[in-house]
Amino acid sequence: MPHERLPRLSETELTPEQRMLYETITSGPRSAGPQHFPLHDAAGTLNGPFGLMLHSPGIGTPLQELGAALRYRTTLDARTREISILTVAAAMASAYETYAHERVGRAAGLTDAELAALRDGSFTSTSPVEQAAHAVCRRLLASADPAWDDEEYERTARALGAEHLLELTTLVGYYRTLAQLLHVFAVGAPEPG
Repeated sequence: MPHERLPRLSETELTPEQRMLYETITSGPRSAGPQHFPLHDAAGTLNGPFGLMLHSPGIGTPLQELGAALRYRTTLDARTREISILTVAAAMASAYETYAHERVGRAAGLTDAELAALRDGSFTSTSPVEQAAHAVCRRLLASADPAWDDEEYERTARALGAEHLLELTTLVGYYRTLAQLLHVFAVGAPEPG
C-alpha cells in the first residue's frame, strides 16, 4: 500500500470544526465499551476513514453520524450487521474495513471459518435472516442494474422485513463510500505489530 495521500492530522493541528468532529468520534459510542480496533494511533491521530473525515468536517460530520446510526441504532443484530459490512469489505477489497470489522465480527460471534468464507465469497448461514442479508448485500454490490422488480422486492422484504432491507441498503451504500475513500486516499489497514 502506498503512503496515505492526505496527512494524518494531529490534535494540535485541528480547526474548531475538525476538533468538534474529532471529539464526537473519540467520545461517542465508538469509544465506549470494548475496543476491537483502535480509533487512533499512539499520537492521537485518527485511523482509517475517521482521519479522512477530519479533512472535510462539513462532509465528515454527517458521514460519521450516518455510520454511528448504522452501527448503533438499527434493528439489525450484531452478527447480521457484521456479515453485511464484511460482505461489502470483501467486494470492495477494503483492507481497513476487513481489518476493523473482522475484529468486531469475532466479538459478535463470527467464527474464523465464517470470516474466511466472507473474505472469499463462499459464506452461507443456517440463519435465514443472515443468509438473506448476505444475498442482498451481494446483489447490491454486484448488479449493474440497481432496479428491483416487484417479485424480487417482495421475496426479499418477506425474508427480512422492509425495515431491515432499508437498513441493509443504506449500510451497503455507506460502507461502499468508506471503501472508495480509503482506496482513493490510499488508507490501508494498520501494520501488524
